[in-house]
Order: sequence, then structure tokens, then C-alpha cells
Amino acid sequence: MKPELTLLVWAVLLAFVQVLVAVQGAMMQVGLTTLVGNREKFPELTGWAGRATRAHRNMVHNLLLFAALVLVAVVADRTNGMTLLGAQIFFWARLAYAIVYLVGLPWVRTGVWGVSVVGLALIFAQLV
Repeated sequence: MKPELTLLVWAVLLAFVQVLVAVQGAMMQVGLTTLVGNREKFPELTGWAGRATRAHRNMVHNLLLFAALVLVAVVADRTNGMTLLGAQIFFWARLAYAIVYLVGLPWVRTGVWGVSVVGLALIFAQLV
């Protein structure tokens, strides 16, 4: 398997772990009955539970872009050292992003997100 695909699999695992953390935070904050309900009047999550939920949502949005770029690169046989570097940068920046967001460091969070975008840009540059 191409290493970019391996990093995609690890990024999916990261997203899954993030949802588990977010669900745990939500359950602690609103309780199981509210969490499994229909969520018509679901309260806004605050503190680390809210940050975990927002970090997961952001990961899902960015994972879509990463998956599309990696899959196109692999199918088009355009993988190389630069696509691998881009995938590595993306994955490690997203791991750092999850931690930094959960801890609550807003400026650092934005900087780390920017680094992950650089990873996406490196892969994109190899496709155009």
C-alpha cells in the first residue's frame, strides 16, 4: 500500500478517536438520556467538550479534502516524495491540532491548522 494511503487510514483513525472523545465530553456534560435523544433542544456544549466536538467537526471537513487529494494522487499514479511529505505534514499537524484545540490554545490552534493546509497544498501541487 502506498504510504499516503497508510496516512489516510491513520487520519481516519484520528477522526474516530476524536469522535469518541467528543461523545465522552458530551455525555459528561448533558447526560446519556439527552445525548441519545433526538437533539431538538440539544444544549451547546462548553469547555473541553465543546472544543472536542468542534475539533472533530473540523477534522471531518479537512479529512474530506485530504482523502480526495490522496486518492487522486494514488489513482493517477502521481505519488512521489512531495505527496508523501504533504501527507505526513497533514497527519501530524492534524494530530497536533486535535490536542491543541482540546487544551484550548486558540492562536496556536490556528497556526497548526495552517500547517495542515500546507500539507494539502503540497499534495495538490503535484496534481496540477
